[in-house]
Amino acid sequence: MDLKQKIGQLMVFGFKAEHPSKLSDEIKALIENHHIGGIILFGRNIGTPEEIQELTTTLQTTAKNAGQEQPLFICIDQENGVVRRLGEGTTVFPGAMLLGATGEPELAFEIGKASGQELLDLGINWNLSPVVDVNNNPHNPVIDVRSFGEKPEMVAEFGKQLMKGMQASGIITTLKHFPGHGDTTVDSHLALPVIPHELERLRKVELLPFKESIDSGADTVMSSHVYFPSIEPEENRPATMSKAVMTGLLREELGFDGVITTDCMEMKAIADGIGTAQGAVEAIKAGVDLIMISHLPTLQHEAIERVFQAVLSGEIEERTIDKACERVMKLKQNSLKWNDTLNEFIAKDTHKVIAEDVMKKGITLQENKKGLLPLPKEKDYRILVIYPENSYLTQVEDERFAEHALGELVKELNPAAKVVSVSQFPDQSEIDFMKVLANSADTILVGTLSATRSEGQQRLMQDMMNLHKPVIHIAMRSPYDLGLFPETDVSVATYEFTTPALRLAVRALFGLEKVTGTLPVTVQKMK
Repeated sequence: MDLKQKIGQLMVFGFKAEHPSKLSDEIKALIENHHIGGIILFGRNIGTPEEIQELTTTLQTTAKNAGQEQPLFICIDQENGVVRRLGEGTTVFPGAMLLGATGEPELAFEIGKASGQELLDLGINWNLSPVVDVNNNPHNPVIDVRSFGEKPEMVAEFGKQLMKGMQASGIITTLKHFPGHGDTTVDSHLALPVIPHELERLRKVELLPFKESIDSGADTVMSSHVYFPSIEPEENRPATMSKAVMTGLLREELGFDGVITTDCMEMKAIADGIGTAQGAVEAIKAGVDLIMISHLPTLQHEAIERVFQAVLSGEIEERTIDKACERVMKLKQNSLKWNDTLNEFIAKDTHKVIAEDVMKKGITLQENKKGLLPLPKEKDYRILVIYPENSYLTQVEDERFAEHALGELVKELNPAAKVVSVSQFPDQSEIDFMKVLANSADTILVGTLSATRSEGQQRLMQDMMNLHKPVIHIAMRSPYDLGLFPETDVSVATYEFTTPALRLAVRALFGLEKVTGTLPVTVQKMK
């Protein structure tokens, strides 16, 4: 390979086309003319299983016909739970915190293996998972239920098992977000977070899951756009661009000799600072192998050209490019092969059984005061179901999955149930209308979505409890919501608003299922 082709192999780009099964003209040209080494898929690229297979096959054929030595990395954020990309025709698997609530790490292996098999059958060979951040900050706006929990040892064990499960199915895995994104109150999609802890504390908490997973055979590690002043001497220099973090800590101290990838370089923690293209140069100088730019072709071209010019000028040593390319090609050679045809995709019934079994073991019934459960199934038993529209999505979540089915799932068992939705941040007029409706209800069931960030949801719930009627609370995303309303008669945490998880929670309320999960984070009274 010439220099430009080697630089191309260090790029992982996303694209938007007119149809999910098609390539854009820009990405086709980048594969053919620049030999870019990887593609990242988002919801915009995901159609039916047949369309996904058509897309991945076309991508690989384009690379092969262009003379690329090894297949493309085709990666995706299929963490499961609240961050997932696959939809129609695939299995809904539980996410990290729901897995953590089972207390059984071996279940993470089974989920990883089954989830990985579906990805591989679709032609996707690299999953940007597992998240091994330790969510020890209840105010974290971006990790939260994407983490297995708050204890480093537990996160390490579940992360290892999920990783090994995916590897057993033939999928390349990613530990993220190094050296830790769990103890932040800022989303790096929006600004630059800072974690001020001393290195010794980082080794005991944030770094422990990474170290154990690396020692167990990690494939790739993703950097975080987070500033760690105890490691990096230059103020506000994100880990992604820090040689002290990427080379000194990850390569030398932890002994990781695999592939390092950035998180998306269009995130504001990078783009609003040094800029995406120069950030790519700085990341490679720091020791990163793969540069991820998920959206804009202009920035993708700028990054390739800026890295190329940096090598010509001596800002980046060519041997740095060679070493990174060697690591990338080694991983491809060991993990990928050209595959011109994919078998018909059919999600296995066993996968659905495995997923729902894990969900039953993870969904957490925290309170059952006054013997309210099981709920009666009689038609004249009046349940009012209130839940917010899901306008709260972190930028890594997929808008296609913003809706949830709590009300309809209750009506499956009690057709007379009254179901109403409110806004994510309900005002007092909405709340007052809910109070009027509640006057004729026997029981009030309220679902919350990140109520810790919505004063309106908090007022709604408090006003419902003030009516002195039985109140059931389902925390449909963050379990920290439970700490807002400790006086509730019944409290349930599902950790995600996927339809299978909510269905099992509702059925448990009616005594039709048994759920046995335990909170994997400390939920303290917040009032």
